[in-house]
Amino acid sequence: MKIVILAGGAGTRLWPMSTKEKPKQFQCLVSEKTMLRETFERLPFVDPKDIYICTNAEYGDLAKKEIPEIPNANFILEPSMQDTGPCIGLAATIIAKDHPEAVMAVVYADHLVQDIEEWEEKLRIAEKLAKEENTLNIIEVKAKYPNVNMGYVKIGQMLTTIDDIEIYELKKFIEKPDYKTAKKFLSSFSYLWNTGYFVWRVDKILAEFKKHLPKTYEQLEAIHRGGLIENHYPKCDKISIDYGIMEKVNPNEVRIIPADLGWNDIGTWKSLHEELAKNPDANLTKGKVLALESTGSVIYNEGKNLVATLGIEDMIVVNVVGFTLVCPKERSSDLKKIINKLNEANEN
Repeated sequence: MKIVILAGGAGTRLWPMSTKEKPKQFQCLVSEKTMLRETFERLPFVDPKDIYICTNAEYGDLAKKEIPEIPNANFILEPSMQDTGPCIGLAATIIAKDHPEAVMAVVYADHLVQDIEEWEEKLRIAEKLAKEENTLNIIEVKAKYPNVNMGYVKIGQMLTTIDDIEIYELKKFIEKPDYKTAKKFLSSFSYLWNTGYFVWRVDKILAEFKKHLPKTYEQLEAIHRGGLIENHYPKCDKISIDYGIMEKVNPNEVRIIPADLGWNDIGTWKSLHEELAKNPDANLTKGKVLALESTGSVIYNEGKNLVATLGIEDMIVVNVVGFTLVCPKERSSDLKKIINKLNEANEN
């Protein structure tokens, strides 16, 4: 099995630690290691030569510095940001050159996975399905709270079991519901968070590109024949793998593998607190911090001087070189507003 780590996102909702110059996958958010390094180290059961890292060309040096164990040729550098659809298609194309029927698994450099044994077990089950049934397989997790920033899947009946692991049919994908709908999903066993952990054969997914994204497939074929990535990749459709492929495929060809991974997509300061704080009222702190009579807050300090808080509740306080952020925890998903304002100021 080939593992493809996607590491090209901007992570704007974790500003100011995550920036365009050094986004969240290259930051030490959940431990003293970067999130990319954490992702690589939770794959000890995979030979480094079978691990590929997809990232934007401007982050190539950062990625290579973080993961020197994998071959230089396994760093897939995107000349432009075309979203996850073309990125995954490009990885499949490159792998298929030497391994035309290989199974590839897509994982992400900015996710938190705490149960590595479960992670390996479910990847192996998905690999077995891909090899034996040539299906498109997704490892999904039960929702922990009504998250409106997550996509969901609705599962149908159980189709089979493999090594006592239940495998389900896919009913449909649901993109980022409103809070009321997400709350309903939470009480149902029919809806899971969509992690985006795909496992399939490279020839199978490329056939789906040919059927559903022919313009992109044409550019991927040109790259397969030896064309330069920088000439063809920017001509691909700018679209996610969910919209471009998965919502169009025959649901009968998809298998859902539920998992309990201790998982979260660390997309906001709020989600970071929910995953890592000891309880909802505990503070999550890093660096030189004094938090008095303060509860439920994230207080990160990368500076040398002390950051002190008194009497705050459910707040985000982040201090890095050049920037300080203070906002309610519930507003942490709105940080793009600050980024947009800063970008406007730089343009004027």
